[in-house]
Amino acid sequence: MTNQTQTFHITGMDCASCAKSLETAVSKLPTVTHCTVNFTSETMRVDGTAAASDIVQRVRDIGYDVAEPQANTTTPSDPTNFFAFMWQRADTRLALLGAVLVLPGLIFEELLPGLGISHPFLDAAAVVAMLVAGAPIARSGWRSLTINRDLNINVLMTIAAVGAVAIGAYTEAGLVMVLFAIGEALEGYTVGRARAAIRGLTAVSPQTATVLRPCLDCQSHLGQDNYTGGPCPFCGIEEHTVGVDDLVVGDLIVVKPGERIPMDGRIASGHTSVNQAPITGESRLVEKAVGDPVFASSVNGEGAVEVEVTRLAADNTISRLIQMVAEAQERQAPAQRFVDRFARLYTPLVVVIAVLVAAVPPLLFGQPFWDAANPTQGWLYRALALLVVACPCALVISTPVALISAISNGARHGVLFKGGAFIEALSQVKAIAFDKTGTLTHGQPSVVAFQSATCHETLRDCAVCDDLLALAGAVEQRSEHPLANAVVGAAQERGVQGRYPAATAVTALTGRGVAGEVNGRRVFIGSHSYFDAHIPHADHCATIAQQAAQGYTTMLISRDEAYAGYIAVADTVRESSKTAVSALQQLGLEKLVMLTGDNAATAQTIASAVGIAEVRANCLPEEKVTAVRDLRDQFGSVAMVGDGINDTPALATANVGIAIGNSAQAMETADVVLLGNDLSQLPFAVRLSRATMHTIRNNIAFSIGIKLLFLLLVLIGWGSLWLAVFADVGTSLLVTLNGMRLLRHR
Repeated sequence: MTNQTQTFHITGMDCASCAKSLETAVSKLPTVTHCTVNFTSETMRVDGTAAASDIVQRVRDIGYDVAEPQANTTTPSDPTNFFAFMWQRADTRLALLGAVLVLPGLIFEELLPGLGISHPFLDAAAVVAMLVAGAPIARSGWRSLTINRDLNINVLMTIAAVGAVAIGAYTEAGLVMVLFAIGEALEGYTVGRARAAIRGLTAVSPQTATVLRPCLDCQSHLGQDNYTGGPCPFCGIEEHTVGVDDLVVGDLIVVKPGERIPMDGRIASGHTSVNQAPITGESRLVEKAVGDPVFASSVNGEGAVEVEVTRLAADNTISRLIQMVAEAQERQAPAQRFVDRFARLYTPLVVVIAVLVAAVPPLLFGQPFWDAANPTQGWLYRALALLVVACPCALVISTPVALISAISNGARHGVLFKGGAFIEALSQVKAIAFDKTGTLTHGQPSVVAFQSATCHETLRDCAVCDDLLALAGAVEQRSEHPLANAVVGAAQERGVQGRYPAATAVTALTGRGVAGEVNGRRVFIGSHSYFDAHIPHADHCATIAQQAAQGYTTMLISRDEAYAGYIAVADTVRESSKTAVSALQQLGLEKLVMLTGDNAATAQTIASAVGIAEVRANCLPEEKVTAVRDLRDQFGSVAMVGDGINDTPALATANVGIAIGNSAQAMETADVVLLGNDLSQLPFAVRLSRATMHTIRNNIAFSIGIKLLFLLLVLIGWGSLWLAVFADVGTSLLVTLNGMRLLRHR
């Protein structure tokens, strides 16, 4: 059998240590070369020649299960309410039964011992509770010992419970198992809510579409005019409802007002406004006309439109987004890798310490090993309590829940983190380098100024200036010149397009400009240097030179060899750039730098407009890489923001590469993608990354602090087994809920 990669959806994992245990067990199969289990996404990837049936059997041997590929992915981990969640699985139902059995002993022997109520029935019920609730735990611990040769937390809990029964602490033995089982279920329930946030991305993706296709094999017209089947010549094009997987590139689909757009495409007919928040995080509606792109899962507004499909279902933006978010969960942050390594060494160390606690005081200092009159005062009891206190669940879960919550929140708001490692890296960034064209600016020229030769006013609305723009637009709409679209677009925006008929006899004059005839008069649009040599324009010469110094490209217009005026064109600054730069400065970034291949004058104009003080102009791609390296040497951690295509070398050189836009190239090359196609989400991404690492540090400190506190209480004889379990369960729940707060971070 050839080497292959197989992916399985795992059910029954309630904690991060479950994933490690399963990973180890499957890796021990002789025909498996590599196994990776992702706890948050509940997926397992296996490389090797092992048969799927052997892998599934090993998963079941270790105590978990595999969902069928065609089955609904909803599992018991999907949170509805906690008690419904508990009732869905056999092991958690046993925990609920155990809780009922141990409750009398908890009330009368632990909480209200002063009442003096004691009965063998209470002890017997507590032992039954231990057996009922603890059977799945003991079974899991045994499998870990026999299959993985590993001491996991289930082994520690089983030892503690059996030891408690041996010294006569029956109620505490039952409480240990019941509380631990409920705690594991509670952890699985809360983590399931984080998983549901990721699965919620798929809920916005439509599964059907209304496609325009001919009627096939029309029963009403078979035999008519020799029609024997295939596309019906009588019915023409009709609407058909099909699954999105059946659509092909080029299909025309109908999207009615209020419907979700089922596929990536471009508007073929109609006009509407679209809510793109599921993809880009933008809260405003975006106007869409013929030729404009639209994205699957965005919501159509008030207009019915026909959309030409441009990508297959598996390749559209929302599908790639979902796939990348799932993959992001597998890229661990350094903090998470440290916690995982620490936990693997931690549990065996705890067992050794517990043995020393039980043995050293009695052997060397004459302390009681087991006090029959008061079992809780013996050092054996303290050693058993230490095993419970040392449970690493809260520590292990402290990091992944925070990271997956941050990744999910970012994805919902148009920021795609490609892994926890990049969240941590972005939180440490001290300097950011920006590409200019397409990042700080729109990346396409626009008309920024125009003035007729006969205009001497400074008013914004001028009839003769508008007439000049209309005249130039009549020529440029038949031109292939790179700046033609800017002129035509400005004429349309001013409402003067069509004032003159489209030019005839349009000719591009290499190195000089473009000429055409409008209403029988020759109109020429050319460069400043050409007009300097051939057509006088003294009135505007100083103004044009000043605009050229600001980085504007000027086009001069003549009519019948007489100077008519000028139009200035430039790549305009994005509306969000200045606000984003200001917000980043308020966040305390030490250095913001603009890197561009443009000349110094143009670069300085844009930098001044957005508020960036340092500019490096005339940069080739390799010089941008050098600039990023210099920033890394100076500040240690640097982010590079670009369009994800021509800035790829610099993006790869930076500690964090950030791309704006939802192009395939941007989503593939960068570590972080701003899907909204502007910089407004960058300050949010920085704040979210910092909040995530702050939450992780707090979770780790809180988990370790609680452990140390209860360890001290146990050693001085003030702790108990059931209180230790209760503290561990509470700590796990608190760090999980604290991590999930990031789902709502604004």
